[in-house]
Amino acid sequence: MTLNEIRLGPLAQALALLPARMKSDAAEIQVLATTLQESPNREQCQLPIRPGKCGPARGIAQFELGGGVRGVLHHPASRPHVLAVCAALGIEPTERAIFDALPTQDDVLDCALARLLYWTDLRPLPAVGDVAGAWE
Repeated sequence: MTLNEIRLGPLAQALALLPARMKSDAAEIQVLATTLQESPNREQCQLPIRPGKCGPARGIAQFELGGGVRGVLHHPASRPHVLAVCAALGIEPTERAIFDALPTQDDVLDCALARLLYWTDLRPLPAVGDVAGAWE
């Protein structure tokens, strides 16, 4: 899937599940940059730690169970939105269920969680074109 296909497909679907204030060109660019950095070949499973065994992260945004999944599920700024996304996608709102669903939700869950992870950061998203800010 190309970045444009992600933008028009799963990212658009994810943003439709979130409040309008979370939608912006800067948010779309940051989520797309994250997926490109974390899964340049759109791997749903982090590179295997041994044949047939995934590494600790899942989905195109490469969320870890005890890291990003736990973070967005329990952070007060993102929790209500994660619960709404889970309800819309038919996912039990637990760390394990969300983690297990990451490679199976057509990337919508990944994109929603990635946007919500940035929502928990007190710093504003970098302006469009601010490459150095995006890396920070």
